[in-house]
Amino acid sequence: MLDAKIKSAVRDVPDFPKKGIMFKDITPILKDHVLSSEIIDEMAKKVAVLKPDALACVEARGFLFGFMLANKLQIPFIPVRKKGKLPYQTNSYEYSLEYGTATVEMHIDAVKPGSRVLIHDDLLATGGTAAAAAELIQMQKGKIAGFAFLINLDFLKGRDVLKKYSDQVISLINY
Repeated sequence: MLDAKIKSAVRDVPDFPKKGIMFKDITPILKDHVLSSEIIDEMAKKVAVLKPDALACVEARGFLFGFMLANKLQIPFIPVRKKGKLPYQTNSYEYSLEYGTATVEMHIDAVKPGSRVLIHDDLLATGGTAAAAAELIQMQKGKIAGFAFLINLDFLKGRDVLKKYSDQVISLINY
């Protein structure tokens, strides 16, 4: 079963990036091209029903599977990056973290008004970064088709934060 394969490949890293956090490291999956392909195939099946026009992916780990997923779905890939990393004019959105704030940006011409954009990242925790990406899409008059994650940390309740934008929150595995 795919979820068991994914869970056996994810590496737990204690106390990263700070004490008390158990980091779910997906990089061991990247060594396995067969598992990576299975992940993309399964994710594409699950999100195709949402009929997205584009896929917005959050830097950096969201890019790992996001670009492959966008290609599989034959839709544009939209990078959502940390402030100052995109070369063209951008929209910015600042959001709160437990230890301060962060800002994400997207090119001002990334989303066609009225288009349905699926937001992808590797992991859903508190939902703040994915919600910030949704705000950027809405600034450009796009519609949120839903959210797609490889991993959802259910106990952090990020899904509840994202319901404001869409009730379509898909993940392949949950902890």
